[in-house]
Amino acid sequence: VSNAGVGMAGPLECQSLSAMQSLMDTNFFGLVRLVKEVLPDMKRRRGGHIVVISSIMGLQGIVFNDIYSASKFAVEGFCESLVVQALRFNVAISLVEPGPVMTEFETKLYEEAERADYSRTDPETAEIFTNLYLRNSKDVFASLGQTPEDIAEHTLRVIEAARPPFRHQTNAAYTPMAALKHADPSGALVTDAFYKLVFKYDAVLRLGLR
Repeated sequence: VSNAGVGMAGPLECQSLSAMQSLMDTNFFGLVRLVKEVLPDMKRRRGGHIVVISSIMGLQGIVFNDIYSASKFAVEGFCESLVVQALRFNVAISLVEPGPVMTEFETKLYEEAERADYSRTDPETAEIFTNLYLRNSKDVFASLGQTPEDIAEHTLRVIEAARPPFRHQTNAAYTPMAALKHADPSGALVTDAFYKLVFKYDAVLRLGLR
């Protein structure tokens, strides 16, 4: 089970390239290093199961989570490319895709975001992040967040499955989001929906969450 991960949220201009590289080293290359270690033995004995804790943000990018989402997209693409070869050797690969999870990981991330210096971006972007994104994110976590124990139960079901699924989403509230993306290959539908949620109907969104 690959579960190592770090987060990053905020305006792109305020994040250093070294911090981005460090995140990718943990979230993506950490998984790659692990798979390189365990896969050869699994292939030799023609049996095994690699379970990767991914994220719904590996399927759909979320505003102000550019780099974190990119790392999870990389995880998804890596596993999607590898799974067919692995199946030839009777090795299963499963991606567990949670939405928000209520842990110290997220608490620390948002505390750091509230204290960060946004002087490297324009005032409008800083305002959108601090007064729209952070406020809405807290409502999302309070309303839709899962516990670590819940994610563990989902992961256990994936491990114990007679035919392990390649993808398993843990939060049904995010299924429409993924479906919306696939409904329109041009991307216009989901982009328009997210734009309106963030900039036009954010008050309605917060009320609905509460």
